[in-house]
Amino acid sequence: MPRRYAILDVFTDTPLAGNPLAVVLDAEDLDSGQMQAIAREFNLSETVFVRPSENPAQSADIRIFTPGRELPFAGHPTVGTAVLLASERFPDVDSELDVVEVLKEKVGTVRCGVRLFPDKAGYAEFDAPRLPQGAGTARDKELIAAALGLEPREIGFENHKPSLYEAGVPFTLVPVAGLDAIARAQPVVTAWKAAFGQGPANDVFVYCRETLHTTSAFHARMFAPMMGIPEDPATGSAAAAFAGAIHSFDGLTDGTHHFHIEQGYEMGRPSTIDLEIDVDKRKISAMRIGGSAVIVARGELTV
Repeated sequence: MPRRYAILDVFTDTPLAGNPLAVVLDAEDLDSGQMQAIAREFNLSETVFVRPSENPAQSADIRIFTPGRELPFAGHPTVGTAVLLASERFPDVDSELDVVEVLKEKVGTVRCGVRLFPDKAGYAEFDAPRLPQGAGTARDKELIAAALGLEPREIGFENHKPSLYEAGVPFTLVPVAGLDAIARAQPVVTAWKAAFGQGPANDVFVYCRETLHTTSAFHARMFAPMMGIPEDPATGSAAAAFAGAIHSFDGLTDGTHHFHIEQGYEMGRPSTIDLEIDVDKRKISAMRIGGSAVIVARGELTV
């Protein structure tokens, strides 16, 4: 049967930048194997499958697949799907419009606030379904440096050191000295398991304080070679986990803190992830991820 789909570029308001996402609508009768095969066919970092929710208070039930496996949660699929579903409901806005989309994901229910504009990319912000927490202990920086093609002295800056956090999906978070080091970082697959193990935290978010834009707080790259993603242009789930490292190493005070994270520049896919962290009594009490998304293509699957 024909199934509608759309391609969006997420964490950008510019077509052909940001992180591309495929969203398959009318996916209610697809099984897991078929979804995985379609995700491999699109061969993007993630593909979303939208099904009607059994709960009338929810907009949709979604499943998220990389070319290699299913994810319980991911940031750019959440942002892109929320913008697409809001655009489907209100296709002809003639003024700024606020919409709420509630998505059921494997990780739980995710509430998204969407802002639509006439002739302009939409913007979505969602409440993180989980707060960041530690996910283990990072291995020696010599092993980490070897897996990224860097020198051990380039791993870490200030008091930041490699750490493991998760907020739905675990990541190894690796601080590096600056833009020169992060530009040279590349996955060395033969050294990857020794540095990051074989578990789910072997997806690696590399970051530095030095940035290309004065409005950005951090510059980042994300490598997931074991998941079939050599590099990802923008990773909202990693930004959610990264909030744990920011809070731990930078000692965030009580209140709300805003961060822009630039990613994807080395791939020619510049992206901006908005991260907002609420701290109460020295603990993270809430967290939000936001970004723009622009629809660049629509089509129909015949499977």
